[in-house]
Amino acid sequence: MKPLLIEGTPQTPSMRFDLNRGLLEIKGISIPENPVEFYKPLIEWLEQYISKPANKTKMNIHLEYFNTSSSKCFLEIFKKLEVIHKAKHNVVVNWYYVEDDEDMLAAGEDFESVLSIPFNIIETED
Repeated sequence: MKPLLIEGTPQTPSMRFDLNRGLLEIKGISIPENPVEFYKPLIEWLEQYISKPANKTKMNIHLEYFNTSSSKCFLEIFKKLEVIHKAKHNVVVNWYYVEDDEDMLAAGEDFESVLSIPFNIIETED
């Protein structure tokens, strides 16, 4: 599998998914016009990754803002990671939020409450 690299725009986050390192990263703002279409390459990549994941899979999410439609896509992404976790592979999600950003903190807590994978909520300064 090749790494998946997508450059960010003012409306979409950058995404980097590296099979060899087991590293998945999403950074930026997620308000794409069609979130299902935007996240489709990532979902398809994860479906392939599930069959042969790295020994450890780490997902780092650094979002400034995302819309409700994007949150549905994130939940689908997390569900794919749960499949890997339930197959006894090491999976962790790191949800980063800027201090005093109560909305991003609450969003991370909401995702954590419905998932069965290790989920760290990490405050940053910027």
